Amino acid sequence: MFKYDPKSLTADEFINHGEILETLKYADENKDNMDLINGILEKAKPQKTEKGTICRGLTHREASVLLACEDPEVEEKVFRLAGEIKDAFYGNRIVMFAPLYLSNYCVNGCVYCPYHRGNGGIVRKKLTQDEVRAEVVALQDMGHKRLAIEAGEDPVNNPIEYILDCIKTIYSIKHKNGAIRRVNVNIAATTVENYRKLKEAGIGTYILFQETYHKESYERLHPAGPKHNYHYHTEAMDRAMEGGIDDVGLGVLFGLELYRYEFAGLLMHAEHLEAVHGVGPHTISVPRIKRAEGIDPSAFDNGISDDVFAKICALIRVAVPYTGMIISTRESQAVREKVLPLGVSQISGASRTSVGGYTEEERPTDTEQFDVSDQRTLDEVVRWLMENGHIPSFCTACYREGRTGDRFMALCKSGQILNCCPPNALMTLKEFLCDYASEETRRVGEAMIARELEKIPNEKVRNICRGNIEKIGAGERDFRF
Repeated sequence: MFKYDPKSLTADEFINHGEILETLKYADENKDNMDLINGILEKAKPQKTEKGTICRGLTHREASVLLACEDPEVEEKVFRLAGEIKDAFYGNRIVMFAPLYLSNYCVNGCVYCPYHRGNGGIVRKKLTQDEVRAEVVALQDMGHKRLAIEAGEDPVNNPIEYILDCIKTIYSIKHKNGAIRRVNVNIAATTVENYRKLKEAGIGTYILFQETYHKESYERLHPAGPKHNYHYHTEAMDRAMEGGIDDVGLGVLFGLELYRYEFAGLLMHAEHLEAVHGVGPHTISVPRIKRAEGIDPSAFDNGISDDVFAKICALIRVAVPYTGMIISTRESQAVREKVLPLGVSQISGASRTSVGGYTEEERPTDTEQFDVSDQRTLDEVVRWLMENGHIPSFCTACYREGRTGDRFMALCKSGQILNCCPPNALMTLKEFLCDYASEETRRVGEAMIARELEKIPNEKVRNICRGNIEKIGAGERDFRF
């Protein structure tokens, strides 16, 4: 029998099935215990100190109590608190990125993914380096500066050398005023040696979704291929950290297993990284299973409503206050609008989940990993964000200045990151407006920049930012704090 131990490097101990069951039982027993619930909410509130605003976050057990509670007033308090915490550490900026699918060759048998090796209905494709260049140029012409590269697991078609070559190609392309300044990587669990190679290649965040933390379900949903190994997959972040990658991103695929189980497991994984490595996840993603070639979401009976999804997003922000939270174009405009005020800090825009999709005039569907719900252009998404009071940010400054891992978290926890984030967001927004935006988006954006400049509290930073924005308008590029 495995014993729960967040400092263990064994998956069964830091994601402990018995601990999760005990947590869910405790949450059910206390979901109407208002004294306990009010105490948990009080603990989670941002606290102002001489060194800045701090948040204590919540344990997986405390957060699970709030998730189980169905009182509308408590839910409203959670939503309000999530917004306060997000504003305290990230302000009103939303970082923009796009996925780039390199190859859909895969040797795994994941039953929820159209890339699984038994799916004969999907066209298999792998980008050449020339095709990677064409895709990157198309993304740069939209205005993207940050990519998340994706590939199926196939040691013959997609070896680590292929991934490294693609990263090198992506960083090498300078088209007009465009440049990809940060490449995040979402590929299968691998070795410490390969993680070192990824670190040396200059990646940003290494992202790996757990899919489900329920071991029995995990093994049933991954019946064949290397991904069947639950321990190897779940322990990947520890190997990545050992390989020198200090920014890692977690996520589960909601809909595969009961959401309360997944929620507890996700927070336990974050607690494990903090306990062992001194720094939690850089990002947490919350994808929901979507329709794709040969994949019917209704075949999985654990789907969650939009209201439950919103509550999960809010509680992740409350429980893990310093971590970035990502919502992709899996979600519709309406759902993204619902959850943006609840702690989301990154979204994708104009995504195509097919291999080679960005160079096509019409969105191809024959190689898609999932159906894209929000199909607006990047210009439309940027304008929509601004009209809803959010600053679209194309910033990659922290990564390029070495503010990663524990250094980033120290700045975030002290509140000092706000001396960097808002001005960097405004400067990169100005670049977008000058180089890529429609006339209407430019009009909305210039008004936002004028307003938001005045909100920068540090006069010196504000004046430098204003001067840099003027220089960007005159043709200079790539300023950062």
